[in-house]
Amino acid sequence: MNQPDRTPPQAEIRAVEILEGVRLAFAEKGFDGASMQDLARACGMSVGNFYRYFPSKAAIVAALVTRDLAEVEDQFSQIIESPDPMRTLREALRFRIEEDTCTDDGQLWAEVTAAARRKPEIAEIALQMETEVKRYLCIVFARVRGISFEEAHVTYGAHASLLVMMVKASAMHRSQTPQAQEDLTALIIRTLNRILDEIVSDDVKG
Repeated sequence: MNQPDRTPPQAEIRAVEILEGVRLAFAEKGFDGASMQDLARACGMSVGNFYRYFPSKAAIVAALVTRDLAEVEDQFSQIIESPDPMRTLREALRFRIEEDTCTDDGQLWAEVTAAARRKPEIAEIALQMETEVKRYLCIVFARVRGISFEEAHVTYGAHASLLVMMVKASAMHRSQTPQAQEDLTALIIRTLNRILDEIVSDDVKG
C-alpha cells in the first residue's frame, strides 16, 4: 500500500525558513528596532515578497505563536499519555527552564511582551499562547488528581497561571554571571516542583 506523501508543501517550508530569519533579525535589532525591510533582508527577500508572507509584525507574532503552540500540543500529548504525567511534566518544565538559559528566544519574547502593552492586536495573540498552555496544564492536573477538567481549572487554575508566569519570566531574565544564572535556575526549578507537590498532595489552601 502506498504511504501518503508527508512532505510539507514548499510554501510551508519557506515560511519556516523565513521565521528563522526573522528570529535572527529580532535578536540582532530588537522587535521594535527591526523594520520590515530589515526582516526581509535577513530572509534574503524583497520587501514586497516578504509582505506576501507576513503583512505586519502582528502577523509574524501570530505565526511564531502558531508554531510554538504546535510544539506545545505535541509535548503535552506525550505528557498526558505517559504512565506518570506529573513526573513527565516536571522533566519537561526542567528542560524548558534549562533550555531557555541557552537561547535568545527569551529576549525576543520579552520584547514581544513589551510591544503587547502598546499594541492590543499583539497582546491578544500573546494571550492565546498563555491561555492554551494553562489549559493543557489543567488537563494534566485533572488526570493526576482523577477529577474533571472543570474542577481542576477551578482548583488549580492559579497554580497553572503561576507556572506559566515563572517559566515565561525565567526565559526573559538573564543573570550577570553564569554562577548567578545557575543558582537562579536551580531555585526556579525547586519552586516549580513545590507548586506541583502541592497539587499532588492536594494541600491547597483557600
